[in-house]
Amino acid sequence: MKTFDPNSENQSKVEEPSSEYGMYTYADYLTWEFDEMVELIKGKIFKSAAAAPRRIHQKVSGNIFFRLYQHLENHPCDVFSAPFDVRLPVKSKRNEDIFTVVQPDISVICDKSKLDDLGCIGAPDLIVEILSPGNNKKDLKNKYEVYEESGVKEYWVIHPTEYSLLIYSLVDGKYVPSKLFTVGDIVESKCISGFKLDLDEVFDDLD
Repeated sequence: MKTFDPNSENQSKVEEPSSEYGMYTYADYLTWEFDEMVELIKGKIFKSAAAAPRRIHQKVSGNIFFRLYQHLENHPCDVFSAPFDVRLPVKSKRNEDIFTVVQPDISVICDKSKLDDLGCIGAPDLIVEILSPGNNKKDLKNKYEVYEESGVKEYWVIHPTEYSLLIYSLVDGKYVPSKLFTVGDIVESKCISGFKLDLDEVFDDLD
């Protein structure tokens, strides 16, 4: 399999960013084949820190996805787990004009006109990201910025080893953080009607 390595000196497929702004686009992204997860944030490439998410990451993700899926069975929203491309256009939905393509751990989309065969184009209503060990700048800063700018109504950030959850809610175009939730708390979504999450169940049996 041919893979794309942005640091390689022997790239014949994509040697330089193709857009006039000197950044990669979704059109470029579609030409690549990867051995690992890659995301584009404002035209820059962000590679996964590991070949696959760790066990605790997967268990927390599964616990949340399962409860969202159950809640949404008779609800107009759909829930998806990674790998699932979310394109966040700014001015145009043309592939050549999209500079941000992310794969959130969990996405909830209530406007089904945003869904197509390639994933989602436009802001999901709710995004859940589960932090991994190491540098979490991508989730805590880079993704925070594009989620806020694109209008993601709620951004949930989970720290699985610290058993904590922080919710950013969009108010007048800016994120407002919640208190830090932890084991013993029950959290409620403001954008997914009736959805409540018991963090005891999310962080159960992670050892």
